[in-house]
Amino acid sequence: MTRASTHVLRLLRWGRTLARHGALRGIEHDPNTPPQVRRLCRIARFGTIQPAMPDYAGAFQDIGPAAIKLGQTLATRPDIVGEDAASNLLLLQDSLPPVDFALIRREIEASFAKPIEALFESIDPVPVGAASIAQVHKAVTTDGRTVAVKVLRPGIREKFARDIETYEWAAAHLEALGGEPARLRPRLVIANFKRWTLRELDLRREAASASELAEKMKADDGYRVPAVDWDRTNGRVMTIEWIDGTKISETQTLKEAGHDLPALARRLVLTFLHQAISAGYFHADMHQGNLFVQADGSIAAIDFGIMGRIDRRARLWLAEILYGLTTGNYRRVAEIHFEAQYVPSYHSVDEFATALRAVGEPTRGRPVSELSVGQMLDSLFAITREFDMQTQPHLLLLQKTMVMVEGLATQLDPQINMWDVASPFVRSWIRDELGPEAAIADRLRQDTQTLLRLPELIRRIEDRFPPKGGAPEAPPLPEIPLVWDKREGKHGWGGYVLALALGGAAMWSAQALGWL
Repeated sequence: MTRASTHVLRLLRWGRTLARHGALRGIEHDPNTPPQVRRLCRIARFGTIQPAMPDYAGAFQDIGPAAIKLGQTLATRPDIVGEDAASNLLLLQDSLPPVDFALIRREIEASFAKPIEALFESIDPVPVGAASIAQVHKAVTTDGRTVAVKVLRPGIREKFARDIETYEWAAAHLEALGGEPARLRPRLVIANFKRWTLRELDLRREAASASELAEKMKADDGYRVPAVDWDRTNGRVMTIEWIDGTKISETQTLKEAGHDLPALARRLVLTFLHQAISAGYFHADMHQGNLFVQADGSIAAIDFGIMGRIDRRARLWLAEILYGLTTGNYRRVAEIHFEAQYVPSYHSVDEFATALRAVGEPTRGRPVSELSVGQMLDSLFAITREFDMQTQPHLLLLQKTMVMVEGLATQLDPQINMWDVASPFVRSWIRDELGPEAAIADRLRQDTQTLLRLPELIRRIEDRFPPKGGAPEAPPLPEIPLVWDKREGKHGWGGYVLALALGGAAMWSAQALGWL
């Protein structure tokens, strides 16, 4: 186990990097920051020269790969890091200088236990992308297919494990301080971050995620997932179909190619809603570098290391919340928060509904370009504090992805109204899932499942109460009282007196006869 002093030294080293970018100033000035954390920040920044404007993205970039991933996660948590820091962290690009191809070649050959020429006819030594965890090379397989080969950086798993251990240590101590840090549940935030990153560090899991998403989205002609080459995929190397297209952020190129940008924006939003609400399984890293527009207008996705999953009950709650906000039914939105236990029961549903109305009404019916996201977030965070709402870590990926999708959709169409796009889809899904037909279908499914369980239930009952054997049943036998049985609650003093008398007589006789 790593010593506490090692964790503290790592935190101080990272803290000095943050200080050189001015990224500790907000933590020190935040009234919710515990005094112990504020003192640690002062020690870390001692002797450093801080810029006038904090550069949070640059700081996390300089700290290293695990910090880059953590910074991308914190970009969706302005309630933790503040609005300014979250906005700056959205600029954080997951890119690092590439690893020398000789090391990459060694990784591929070691993981497959065969020379690289047995797998690929050719492979470009210059990567098309180099990120914190892996880098990607364009290649041609021995059977002539053009593919993308993703290879983990050497030693990256060990480095992530070391850094995440310190994150866990820091989060545990921060949460133990109580107050606002405890409400934000940093330990669960880091636990979810650890689970996501460990999944990214196993490329077989990423390949399986791509395969599952392709299966769930096969009915959507406007969305493509590249096919996986399983023969050239393992835990450290993943090979998928090569995707040709234009990055979704290159709006001018898309215009010149004749694409309808508002239609693309709507398709992007509806694709996300389809994944998150209908399928319950969504691409949770939908930033501009992972989405391409193909010649036919289809949106193609890459990089399936981070995926989100929502169970059916949570999806029903989410759909009802979205629909309630779009229609102004704040009372129902408040009730769902209480049903889901997002808000403690000792608060008032009506008061919570009124607080939601104060946030929702100014935003309804307006395009994203006219909204003040900062003011809206400030209002929402004030509500969460007022009503003692704890952070819901299982929804963090969804929140992060919604922010990304909204940002990309606004780039494509600044006048897009997210509520207007989402409302028909959500309304239709709720009707299908909560309408009379759905209720009857659910009841039939539940009753059928119950009937199918009956044979197994009967078998368990028979095991517990086996049938009688072939011999005739024995006749009833009379009860015979036993001499040593005593009545409950009664003492036989006569027996004790008789035993004492007999014992005394025996002793007298023995003495008289000279035996004693």
